[in-house]
Formats: sequence, structure tokens, C-alpha cells
Amino acid sequence: MRLLRTVFTRLLLLCAMVAGGAAAGAGAANAAVPDVWGFAYVDVTSGVPNLAYQAGSWGAGPTVSVTAGGSGEYFVRFPKIGIPKGGIAHVTAVSQAAEWCQIEKWGQSGSDEIVAVRCYRYGGTPVKAKFSIVFASSSGALASATEAYGYLYWNGTSIASDYNSALGVNAVFPNATGDWTVWLPGLGSAVQAGNIQVTAVDSSKPARCKVGAWSWAPSGQKIQVLCHDVADKPYDTGWTLTYQRERAVTGAYAPPKLFAYTFDNVPANPGPYAPAPAGVNYNSQGGINTVRTAGTGMRLAFFPKVGVTPNNVQVTAYGPGPYFCNLLTLWTTYGSDVYVRDVVCYKGTTQVDQPSFVTYVSQY
Repeated sequence: MRLLRTVFTRLLLLCAMVAGGAAAGAGAANAAVPDVWGFAYVDVTSGVPNLAYQAGSWGAGPTVSVTAGGSGEYFVRFPKIGIPKGGIAHVTAVSQAAEWCQIEKWGQSGSDEIVAVRCYRYGGTPVKAKFSIVFASSSGALASATEAYGYLYWNGTSIASDYNSALGVNAVFPNATGDWTVWLPGLGSAVQAGNIQVTAVDSSKPARCKVGAWSWAPSGQKIQVLCHDVADKPYDTGWTLTYQRERAVTGAYAPPKLFAYTFDNVPANPGPYAPAPAGVNYNSQGGINTVRTAGTGMRLAFFPKVGVTPNNVQVTAYGPGPYFCNLLTLWTTYGSDVYVRDVVCYKGTTQVDQPSFVTYVSQY
């Protein structure tokens, strides 16, 4: 009976997502949808995850909830922020093993938004895993000349959902199997600045995606996305990408005052060091973010002056090859500071020193 109930529940959730308009059927670029956001640290297979690490634009009262699906699969329900189409989602595994999580799909169910997540151990076995997740949807232009924010969802063949705070037309150019170039016009900078997050979107196979390369100009940001399958071979799949500059990863909606990000671009540096140039190491309260080694392939990121719960952390690997990164354990908020102990990067099951993007956001 328990198996029948699980299957029935999963079918109901999938039907609700399809009926509400899952991301694979999202509309045109910069579609006018409500500005919403939500995040959570999911530490349960079903029920309500840790209340100290979930928040969203729904306000006080409702909570995030989780329903188990198939092996390693979770349906995360964000209350009161359901949108007809569009938006963006990212997920990061929190594990002491070579594991990752990916998005399967997302969509509206009544007034809620449901994001389907599946987690895998290296080798392709679905696993129960804890993870950090964020969902956001933005519209309109940003008035600030220094701030920039953009995202897009590539569904495997086209852009299914996107946003550009300069109202530019984002573009994706396939290069080879598992290799794309993203162009974000109007979000440019004279120097390297900002942070990038990328997540695989695939409901049929294990997939990992990352940033392969990044270049910038006053006219826009050019970003290479690389994806690999379970055998570390280049793989054509869907993915999401978010670019932020002096803006929280949660987007254009009522930005929090307390957020930060960094680009650990010299992972061989034992530290503590402040990544450079300054534009990739932003702290909304003027603190100096630092990174230091915690062992081979393990990096401790420190974000001062922005620590308050509820909060959220996402990480993405950078560079060529099939490397990927996750979080070793839940980050620590101590006083007004945040310690991400640690970001861990892998080649296969071996921990390796690898550049990575880390972004932190609070509710406030």
C-alpha cells in the first residue's frame, strides 16, 4: 500500500506540474510573470524541511514542503509563488560524498510552485541526499547602472525561460555536444565582475553542468556552459544559468540587504585570500570575503557582516573538464558572519582543487 500511495502521489504532482505549465513549455523571453523568489535547505525526504533555512516572497505563515518521488527524487513545493510559466531554479547537493543534484522540471500547481529534483552518486546511482535549492522569477528593468541580473533556461533545443535586467535579448549558441556559448547583452562590465550559477535540467538521465569559460565586455557577458553525463562524456541536456552583479541570486524582486558572492579562481592558494578582481568578490555590507584551503579539493569560504538566517548557499564548478562541486555540510551562521565549511570539488570520486563560484543570500 505504501508503494501504491507513493506512485499515486508522484503521478498527482506530475499532472499538476504539466497542467500548470512546466518549465519545458515556458514562454518567450522576458515574459511578464510575477516577481517571486524562494529558497530552502532540504534535509528531509518528506514533510517540512528546516524552518531556519527556508524563506520566500510568500511572507509569514506558509512553509516549504517536500514529497518523495522515485529513488533519489524529491518534489519541493514553494507556497504562494506559483507562476504560469518561466522562472529559474538552481540546486546544490549537501553531501560528504561525490554526489550531485539536478533539476528535473518545475511548474505551477494551484498557487504554489513545485520543483522536481533528483540526486545521484558518482556512477549514476540515484541517492537520498540533502540539498540547497533556490527558485526565482523576475521582470522589468533595473534602474541601477552598476547592478545587473540575468537568467535563462535552455531546454535542450531552445531558450524556454529567460530574463535580462537591461531588457536585452539573451542568446545561446550550441558549439559541440555538451558545449554552448551564452550571450547576455546589456549586462556587460569593463572588468570581470559578478557571479554565475549553472544547474543541469534533465528528467531522464544523470547530468552535470558547469561554467567552462567566461569573458566580459561593456556590451555584455559571454559564458560557456559545459555538461557531462554519468560517464564524464559531453552530453546535450537542459540547464539553467544565472548571472548576478551586485544583486542577490534571488533576482530583481525586493533585493535583500545581506548577500555576498565570490569566485575562488585560485584554488591552489592556501589562503585565506580575497579573490580578485574585486568585482568577483562582492559583499553587500562592505566586508571582505575570503577563501582558504581545508584540504585537497576542500575550500572554506567566509562571508563577513552578512550573516542572518534564513539564508541559502549555491555553488558551481568552473573550468574545462567534467569536474563538479557540492557542499560538504550545512553552512554556519555565527554572529553576523557566514562560514561555508566547505565547498568540495571532484573529478570522479577524487577530491581536486578546482575553481568554483559561491553565492550566498539571506532573507533580509
